[in-house]
Amino acid sequence: MKKVPIVLGAWALAVLLIALLVVSMDFSFAEALLIGVLFLPGALASRFFLSKISFETQREGVRNSIFVLLAILVAETFLIVLVNIYILRLHNIRLWGYDGFPPTLFNPVFLAGVLTLLVVGDWALKRYLEKCFPSIEEPVRFISDRHPVTLLPKEILYIESNDREVMVYASAGRRFRNKTGITQWENILGTDFVRIHRSYLVNRSYITDVTSDSLKAAGTTLPRSRKYRKLLA
Repeated sequence: MKKVPIVLGAWALAVLLIALLVVSMDFSFAEALLIGVLFLPGALASRFFLSKISFETQREGVRNSIFVLLAILVAETFLIVLVNIYILRLHNIRLWGYDGFPPTLFNPVFLAGVLTLLVVGDWALKRYLEKCFPSIEEPVRFISDRHPVTLLPKEILYIESNDREVMVYASAGRRFRNKTGITQWENILGTDFVRIHRSYLVNRSYITDVTSDSLKAAGTTLPRSRKYRKLLA
């Protein structure tokens, strides 16, 4: 729960910084604050959709990331255009002494730069909070066979990917089937879990007897591939 106000405060600060940047374009602070808020949908959409992209095939992952970013950039531009038209019409063509948003706000390079800074900042904040609050475990919620499941990360032993679904192996011999990709599970569970194979994500706390080609996790021998070997020294 301590993380929530910090995250909300970080997003509020991000909007404020964007507003201060826009003020330099001869906007009033109220105008700039409105424009700063307009960047939040694109940033939040980037955070949500990029976390769902799988990089098991690197080329496909990069391609899908580019498509997602382009779609979000187009949507963000469209949103700014709509708000600009609405405001101008609502206020009889003029609002606060200007005739519309400046061309800079429709520049894809400027929009992409701001969205990139927001996404990178969010990622950095997430890593920072994981280090500052290692003892705080937020439950993981997902659907298994149409039933809601809630687990603490420490209850999850490892995750196995099998084609279009994964198996979540938990303590007390529990197993859950889920449609979420293993790459997204990797993003959700964070640094306490390590990828050892394109099909396996393992809780570091349960790893024993590590060799070059395999390891044991909670008494189960799992394969270890060369590609992910450097992630677990």
